[in-house]
Amino acid sequence: MGARAAPSRRRQGGRRLRYLPTGSFPFLLLLLLLCIQLGGGQKKKENLLAEKVEQLMEWSSRRSIFRMNGDKFRKFIKAPPRNYSMIVMFTALQPQRQCSVCRQANEEYQILANSWRYSSAFCNKLFFSMVDYDEGTDVFQQLNMNSAPTFMHFPPKGRPKRADTFDLQRIGFAAEQLAKWIADRTDVHIRVFRPPNYSGTIALALLVSLVGGLLYLRRNNLEFIYNKTGWAMVSLSYIHGSSQAQFVAESHIILVLNAAITMGMVLLNEAATSKGDVGKRRIICLVGLGLVVFFFSFLLSIFRSKYHGYPYSFLIK
Repeated sequence: MGARAAPSRRRQGGRRLRYLPTGSFPFLLLLLLLCIQLGGGQKKKENLLAEKVEQLMEWSSRRSIFRMNGDKFRKFIKAPPRNYSMIVMFTALQPQRQCSVCRQANEEYQILANSWRYSSAFCNKLFFSMVDYDEGTDVFQQLNMNSAPTFMHFPPKGRPKRADTFDLQRIGFAAEQLAKWIADRTDVHIRVFRPPNYSGTIALALLVSLVGGLLYLRRNNLEFIYNKTGWAMVSLSYIHGSSQAQFVAESHIILVLNAAITMGMVLLNEAATSKGDVGKRRIICLVGLGLVVFFFSFLLSIFRSKYHGYPYSFLIK
């Protein structure tokens, strides 16, 4: 009996050595502490990210674009964790900087940010911010940036690439172009809504009201409008009736008419090539078109009066 019991004890002892090797308890304890530390670090990152997103959403509820200094830029844009995209406009809006392009670009940027803020697709995946040179000089130095305005996209992960800097010189800074660039970089599509601009309509209404008021005040003496002899005398006084001669005053009149047409062409070109507010560009275009059409008609009318038998006219005969 004693001889048979000894192998059994040896087998039990062997099993103990196989299942519980020497030094296993410190290793298990270290592994447990590492798991607890990793879990705590992950939870800390999640809490920090939630706090950052909550703060950004609170700022967005107050205004569509929030301004950042160096500390805020490093905390909310440069430092991880981050699961949102940030569009940043680097600008110099202080009056002493005299950056007119910055002001024009800021107007378009405001339109774009407001369109996103009041959009039904608004979420916490995209935010708009601004860094002014006088409020974040250290940020400009950190990014080696020496020009303004500049638009940059900071993605949720990783560093910005070359395409994350908006090509303002080639494309311009219209809100629609910025929205297209953002859609390419973030897959977030923003429909731009521009506030109505009634300045042109108001100016036209005031002009019509002024002319109508003057005619109303002179309603009992409007014969001068229909007096063809008077208009003919004015024309004959300054415009020679023959194509073989020209008065000195007529030369000045032709010079003024050509200058007015040239001014209209310049305004049309400015409206087509400028990068400012669309409403202002529309008004400039209408004014330029009006100058070209009216004064060219006047010039053609003078030519028609000097070259008798010329069959063509436009607006003014």
